[in-house]
Amino acid sequence: MLPEALQALRASFAEKLSTAPAVLEAHGHDESRLDHHLPDAVLFVSSEEDVLHALQLARQYAFPIVPFAVGSSLEGQVIPVQGGLSLDLSGMNRVLAIEPGGFQATVQPGVTYPELNRQARRHGLFWAVDPGAEASLGGMASTNASGTGAVRYGTTRDNILEMRVALTDGRVIRVGSRARKTSAGYDLKNLFIGAEGTLGIITQLTVKLWPLPAEVVVLRCTFTSLRAAAECAVLIMGAALQPERLELIDEHEIHAVNQYLGREYPERPTLWIELAAASRTALEDSLNVCRELCQDAGAQDIHTAVTPEERGAIWEARHKAYTAMGALHPGHAQLSTDACVPLHRLPDVLDFTRQRCQERALTASFVGHVGDGNFHVLFQAAPDDTATWQAIHATYDEMMQATLQAGGTCTGEHGVGLHKKKYVAQEHADTLDLMREIKALLDPHHLLNPGKIF
Repeated sequence: MLPEALQALRASFAEKLSTAPAVLEAHGHDESRLDHHLPDAVLFVSSEEDVLHALQLARQYAFPIVPFAVGSSLEGQVIPVQGGLSLDLSGMNRVLAIEPGGFQATVQPGVTYPELNRQARRHGLFWAVDPGAEASLGGMASTNASGTGAVRYGTTRDNILEMRVALTDGRVIRVGSRARKTSAGYDLKNLFIGAEGTLGIITQLTVKLWPLPAEVVVLRCTFTSLRAAAECAVLIMGAALQPERLELIDEHEIHAVNQYLGREYPERPTLWIELAAASRTALEDSLNVCRELCQDAGAQDIHTAVTPEERGAIWEARHKAYTAMGALHPGHAQLSTDACVPLHRLPDVLDFTRQRCQERALTASFVGHVGDGNFHVLFQAAPDDTATWQAIHATYDEMMQATLQAGGTCTGEHGVGLHKKKYVAQEHADTLDLMREIKALLDPHHLLNPGKIF
């Protein structure tokens, strides 16, 4: 960034602009910790007008802008690889309106989903997309995040009605509609969802809210193998039970959770299945069917969590599995990735990946939103163990090839960022040039989050 650009930013934004080393450091990485690049400055915006003025200065002085909020991304999306300005939207954190009758809320992009849920709960409603980390709604839209609730409620894309987006040419456009459906024109809303801040900057979102379920139970059951657990998940989805959540966690992650949280879960591949219904009778019917399916699929230990405390403990364990694995291997570097395949191919691809990890004696653990065919692998090794990291990257590559050959996608929810550009080029080889043309149309000077996706 040119000195005159910094001077212009300081003149316009005063104390909202920071070049303090600690602030730059905090905006130079994401949760993956795989890459590290410092911005030249960080701007803490508080309004759409601030965003537009920052974009005007970026055009004038030709510096890149990288949107940032919580920094919970896992593929390097918020890392300013070309320096420039990190545009921190975390101060735009107001819930502007909740419309209970329309089952929707309008929020600024820095609102985190737990905060929206705290405010929606008094109306008997909730935001259903739960990625685990306290992610912002703008960041979740930018990566099309999902998580444990996607099997029942869909991804972020399925739960956004309308957005306001600031473009590099100074326009603010409204995309989508607050109506529950629309057939009016091109679907520009979904063009910006998952674009990772490369096409425009989201300044406002209207999102769907859902009624809180009346009766809820969680079934925890263990299996002899990862494949058996995945095959059971396919059976459950085929039974039309419509689980709220359907999660797989392997024996390595269970061991880590037991150590980290002081639990005593059986250390075997496990399914956690949350069911909900409008009445206790209906819930019991679904629970009995689900229990029978699990038994038929070879489930060993079956436990039912009924109270809010028991259910909360299970989902706390699921959300802290990543942290627990890190605590189990202090000093190790981690590589977390995700893939998503058609549901009927999930057991094969999971089993293939697990076998490759075992053949190479890798420290690798598996979790998955398996009702969607979406799974995650967490690889770990000492940072200077070159041979092991070569084996990890070879396994990662083989897993991705198997995923694409099965008709899947290289990322179900993490997004592309810096780390999956190679696989996007393979997955979308026939449309990659068209994507580049769209990028050039909306961001002709490549100022918005350069170096990502392509």
